[in-house]
Parts: sequence; structure tokens; C-alpha cells
Amino acid sequence: MKLKHLAAAAFTASLSMSAALAQTAVSDAWVRGTVPAQKATGAFMQLKSAQGGRLLSVASPLAGVVEIHEMKMDGNVMKMAALPKGLELPAGQTVELKPGGYHVMLMDLKQPLKDGDSVPLSLVVEGKDGKRETIELKAPVRPLGAANPAPMHQH
Repeated sequence: MKLKHLAAAAFTASLSMSAALAQTAVSDAWVRGTVPAQKATGAFMQLKSAQGGRLLSVASPLAGVVEIHEMKMDGNVMKMAALPKGLELPAGQTVELKPGGYHVMLMDLKQPLKDGDSVPLSLVVEGKDGKRETIELKAPVRPLGAANPAPMHQH
């Protein structure tokens, strides 16, 4: 009987250690729906890294190209640009990827995305210690007009 309890305790401890290794949490992930023939859209979410790190890349089998982008004002013009070095995730702080700010661009879409679909995403995060973790998730698709569409922008 004691052996069963020791095995259960060891299993629980290994689960706790595995959870501790996943130091980046993703919440409220979603993707904006598209209209027929639309080849790009945005993915949005909240990221929180316990020890701090950097979102290095995102991939999806539904898009030929996936990039981490930033939108910001340049004079009176809203501009969007890729972040080739990724997105900094300060320790313990929530970083929001939202329309009009940081976001993930899904380009060269392989199919239209409609409300109710889900989009598989693979996020690669590098911790301050240099170790990388891959986070797999499925983000639900929201209707095209969801969450205040981002203003027009230039690349």
C-alpha cells in the first residue's frame, strides 16, 4: 500500500515539475475571421511569462507566413512592422496582443476563417535562461467585426 502512495506522490511531483517548466501562460487567444479571398488576418492573445523571456515565433498550418507585428503611430500615420527579433515578455507582466497594437499576422491563408472555426498556433518562447518552450494552442475564430477592427495601416 505504501508503494502505491509513493508512486502517486512521485507522479504528482513530476506533473508539478512539468508545469513549472512551462513558464509562459497564454490566455484569451482568438483570430479575426475573414471574407472569401482574404489572404491575411490577425491573431490576438495575452501572454504572461513568469521569469521573463521573448516570443520568438509563431506558426500555423493554416498560413504560409506568420509574423509577430507591432502597430504604432509615426507622425499622423499608423504603421505596422514585423518584429524580427520577437516580442519582449517582461517577467510577471501581461503583454496584450490586440488590434491596433502588438499582434500576430497570419498571411497567405490557405482557407477562409469563419466564426466557430479554430486555428492551431505554435508559439516558441525563449526564457531568460535561453531555454525554449513551444506552446501549442487552438484559437477560436471570431466574426470579422470582432473587438474593434484595427485602423488602416501601412507596412
